[in-house]
Amino acid sequence: MGCFCRIETESMPIRENFLSSERLCFGFWRESDIDLAWELFGDSDITKYVGGPFSRAQVLERIRSEMSSRECIGVQYWPLFRRDDGEFVGCCGLKSCPEPGCYEMGFYIKPSMQGKGYAWEAACRVIEYAFSKIGAKALFAGHSPHNEASRLLLGKLGFVYTSDVFYPPTGLMHPLYRLDQKLQKK
Repeated sequence: MGCFCRIETESMPIRENFLSSERLCFGFWRESDIDLAWELFGDSDITKYVGGPFSRAQVLERIRSEMSSRECIGVQYWPLFRRDDGEFVGCCGLKSCPEPGCYEMGFYIKPSMQGKGYAWEAACRVIEYAFSKIGAKALFAGHSPHNEASRLLLGKLGFVYTSDVFYPPTGLMHPLYRLDQKLQKK
């Protein structure tokens, strides 16, 4: 399934990871990861784009939802850790889509880790995994109309704008993008 790297720090016991990139390891969410998830989904600067801020109870429910997604369909927004020191970076991954063979791709990166290329690196690895390992025919991604960094990154990744869709958590129309396997940038 990919390279394995072992992460162990004083604050985190050994965590096996199923996927890696040059600087990142992808793990699986555990209920005990509430403090890590809180760093992302409890951060108002991050969640303002997706309908937050969220309570700790909502963040715990998010972890459980990600765990359920992995159990039911084999994907989730996997937690990301730096390979060199095990520091938590954020998450990147896939969700199911109504269109058969398609997935939604997304990422959340901690503010202290933004601007270092981690979102690009993680998204490239997830795209490769989606097309080569699980046979996705296309990926979708969206972002808040106010999130210019996500818009630029999706374009750089090869996603093509398709339409605006209403996103109830924010009450806004969000741009939606698609990346077809046959059009994937090499």
